[in-house]
Amino acid sequence: MRKIIDTFLEKVLILIFSIMLFSVIWQVFSRFLLKSPSTITDEVSSFSLIWLGLLGAAYATGKHLHLAIDLIPSHIVAKKQQLYDGIVHGAVLIFGFLVMVIGGTRLCWLTFVFQQKSATLEIPLGFIYLVIPISGLLVCYYSIEILIRKKRF
Repeated sequence: MRKIIDTFLEKVLILIFSIMLFSVIWQVFSRFLLKSPSTITDEVSSFSLIWLGLLGAAYATGKHLHLAIDLIPSHIVAKKQQLYDGIVHGAVLIFGFLVMVIGGTRLCWLTFVFQQKSATLEIPLGFIYLVIPISGLLVCYYSIEILIRKKRF
């Protein structure tokens, strides 16, 4: 199951990055060479960056590449590495569930209820914010999978 999710997520990230890259290149081309800047490229690139960043963070969690701040000296952590890794992955799981899944779902629901739309593309912002709970579910999945696989629960 993990291999399928990883492969799918890699392809989605490449697609989103390609869309963002094309959008920025088109904006530069239309602004400086055609002297008529495109109106939609700003939103397309912004929304692509949001999706790329959040899905990329979920992917990084699964690859153990997430950002870490060492507050405890490494010689103390080395003695109980498994315990500290379990605490870190447990904290990531709790954050992913509470903030990203629950909070992100509430944010999406509110933007759909209030019918908020993007200024240029006129699409509901709930579709843009939908990446937050999706990424949260992926972060939770990867954290649970790591905790079970490494028996750090």
